[in-house]
Amino acid sequence: MSDPAQNAFRALADPTRRDILRLLSHEDMTIAQVSDRFDMTRAAVKKHLTVLSDGGLIQVEPRGRERINRLNPIGLAPVLSWFEIFDHFWDDRLAALKTAIEKDIQ
Repeated sequence: MSDPAQNAFRALADPTRRDILRLLSHEDMTIAQVSDRFDMTRAAVKKHLTVLSDGGLIQVEPRGRERINRLNPIGLAPVLSWFEIFDHFWDDRLAALKTAIEKDIQ
């Protein structure tokens, strides 16, 4: 069984796939609609969409002859969980900044 976080990070590793996710965050799109926004073949776009789907970041819904691609925000959960490991780092830094600011104000 593959690790969902690993698959999501693999999908996010490519800038084109991140750009595709940005597009899909605004509207659902067919492969043709996505490929119209990029200077690459539909086959190349389909490969990117497949990696995004395998990573759980998009859902693909067959509708007649078309396949509608939509962002799957739940697929980002493993990535967000991984980043939460570092929350304490930011909490400590922000607390120190707050203390420094309050000290300077007094």
